[in-house]
Amino acid sequence: MEDNQQQQEPGLFDDHYNQLQQAGSGKRFANYLIDVISFYVFMYFFSYLLVEISYDLALLIYGDGEGFNLAGQLIILLFYGMYMGLIEAIFGGRSLGKLITGTIAVNMDGSRISGATALTRGLCRAVPFNALSALGTPCYPWHDRWTRTWVVEYKDLKQE
Repeated sequence: MEDNQQQQEPGLFDDHYNQLQQAGSGKRFANYLIDVISFYVFMYFFSYLLVEISYDLALLIYGDGEGFNLAGQLIILLFYGMYMGLIEAIFGGRSLGKLITGTIAVNMDGSRISGATALTRGLCRAVPFNALSALGTPCYPWHDRWTRTWVVEYKDLKQE
């Protein structure tokens, strides 16, 4: 009888699982600020391309400058989620903010997150008020809870 169980590949950080420290609220807030700034820099340049492609779509997203544009704000929130998900998927759980602050997103068992998990984390960020869920100590926002991930100190993961 053939063994149908896949052999569990050891996690990249198995030896260091007990030493993992969740990143503090200050670093998480710094990650958020840096990532939001990098997103708006990206959107600044993307908006030029968007206007060339479809001026009407650009008006939907950015509005005409009069009043509050709820649809545009929700679209930008969705773009932010997709942007963050793609960045973390490409860079293995790290965003620009995480690179600067020395942190990384990992699964709860200490293994690297997959591309699908990174994209899910990103889309969870598109949920309104997700940023407010990060308030408190320890900092454990919805996008971490729902995807069963942690943001930890990268230095704790280095191999000896």
